[in-house]
Amino acid sequence: MRVLLKVVLDCEPEAAWRAIQSPAVLREVYTPLIGVRSLEPKGFPNRWEEGDHPVEMKAAGIIPLGEQVISLEFPERRHEGVQIMRDSGHGVTGLNRLFTEWDHRIAIARDPKDPGKTLYREQLRFSAGPFTAAVWPGLWALWQWRSARLKQLAPTWSSRLGEPEYDAA
Repeated sequence: MRVLLKVVLDCEPEAAWRAIQSPAVLREVYTPLIGVRSLEPKGFPNRWEEGDHPVEMKAAGIIPLGEQVISLEFPERRHEGVQIMRDSGHGVTGLNRLFTEWDHRIAIARDPKDPGKTLYREQLRFSAGPFTAAVWPGLWALWQWRSARLKQLAPTWSSRLGEPEYDAA
């Protein structure tokens, strides 16, 4: 199944690209619906790097959803001016183990209608075996939340990113 998101963000594409590479932004986008805590020995990095990043997730910050691995890569650009982040992670424990397939891609580009803004696109392809159809409405709702939070946070990114207290997770 797929969940898609396409929004225009009120920030420069460079600011949006820096933002999606920040674990602090990931945490802000999901708050307060889902709490995300790093399981890496030194906690979250200031910026996501390619590779595996184990996390623990809790609904409303208190109900355990389980552990998962965020497995990141930054594929080469296929189209001029488009930057892509891909998470092909997997669930390790709890409800997160339901997912047998997880392919989450984020694409950042300049908005063709307003060069000062960002065209932000996400695609999540997933499978939860026999539970896929039952899981889809919850993921769709979560992506609507993400959309609203991204729109809310985007105008602050160019001014806030780069500040040590903002980047620390």
